[in-house]
Amino acid sequence: MTEKSDRRTRITVLVALAANLVIAAAKTVGGLVSGSPALLSEAAHSVADGVNEVFLLTSLRRSRRPADGKHPFGYGKERYFWALLAAVGIFVMGGCFSFFQGLEALGGATGEKSYTGYAAGLAVLGVALLAEGASLARALYQVRRRQGTGPVRDPALRTVLAEDGAAVVGVLLAAAGMALHMTTGDAVYEAAASFSISLLLVYVAYRLGRDARTQLVGEAADPELCESIRALVGAQPEIDNVAGLLTMRLGLDSLLVAARVDLVPGLESEEVELACVRIKRSVRKTWPQADQVFLDITEAPSDDEERQEPRELHEPQGLPVATGRADGTR
Repeated sequence: MTEKSDRRTRITVLVALAANLVIAAAKTVGGLVSGSPALLSEAAHSVADGVNEVFLLTSLRRSRRPADGKHPFGYGKERYFWALLAAVGIFVMGGCFSFFQGLEALGGATGEKSYTGYAAGLAVLGVALLAEGASLARALYQVRRRQGTGPVRDPALRTVLAEDGAAVVGVLLAAAGMALHMTTGDAVYEAAASFSISLLLVYVAYRLGRDARTQLVGEAADPELCESIRALVGAQPEIDNVAGLLTMRLGLDSLLVAARVDLVPGLESEEVELACVRIKRSVRKTWPQADQVFLDITEAPSDDEERQEPRELHEPQGLPVATGRADGTR
C-alpha cells in the first residue's frame, strides 16, 4: 500500500516540477522585460520550488533502499533529510532573493514601468496561477485520498502541498503589487509585495524545516498508539507489568518498539522465548508498521517509581531475551 502511495506522490511531485519549470522560465522572461521586482521574486520562488522537487524525487528513491549492515533499520529517514534540504532551498533561493528585490524596489532602482511590459507580466502571472492551481489541486486530491488512514506524514507530499499553496498566494501578492504600481506609479507597492512573498516563504521554510528536524532527531509514535501497544503487551498472560515502552518512527511505514517488561513468576526459559515470539507477532500483526520489536525481560520498577528514585546501573534481574524478527528468527 505504501508503494502505491509512493507512486502517487511521485506523480504529484513530477506534476509540480513540470509546472514550476515552465512557470519559472515565463516569470523570469516577464520579470526581465517588465523590470518588475515582484515578478522576479516569483521567478526565484518557482526556481526554488523546481530544485526542491528534484530533492523530493531523490528522497522517494533513496528512502526505499533495503536495510544493510551500515543501516540496519533501513533508509526511511532519508525522506526527512531531503525535505530539510528543500526547506533550506525555499529559504535561501526564494525568501532571501525576494527580500533583496523588495530592498531594490524601495531604493529606487526601478523607475516608471511601461504599461505594455506590466500588462505582459500580469498575463504571465495569470497563466502561472492556473498552473500552480492545477498542481495544488493534484496535491489536495492525494491528501483527501489519504485522510482515512490518519494524518499525512509523507514529507514529500507535505512539501509539495506547502509549496503549491505558497505559490498561489505568492502569485496573487505579486499581481496585486504590479497592478497597484502600474496604476499609481509608486514602486512601494511592489516592494511590499516582494517583502510579503519573502515573509511567506520564510514561514513555509520554517514549518517544513521544523517538521523535518523533529523526524530526524527521532519522534515517538502517537500517544494513542503507544497506549494501545502497551495495553496489548500488558494483557498477555505471561506479562506481570510493562515497566517501560519506547517508540521511534524510522520512516513512513517503519516503527521501532522497545518494551521493558516483568514476567509472572515460575516461567521456564522455553516458555519465556515462546511468549516473546508470540507477543512480537501479535504487535506486528496488529500494527504492520511496527517492524522492529524488542522486549527486555527484567525486574524493573514501574515508570512512576523510576521517576521518583534514580536507579544505579546493574545487571538485569532475570533472563534477557535475544530479540529479532517476529517470525522467531534471531
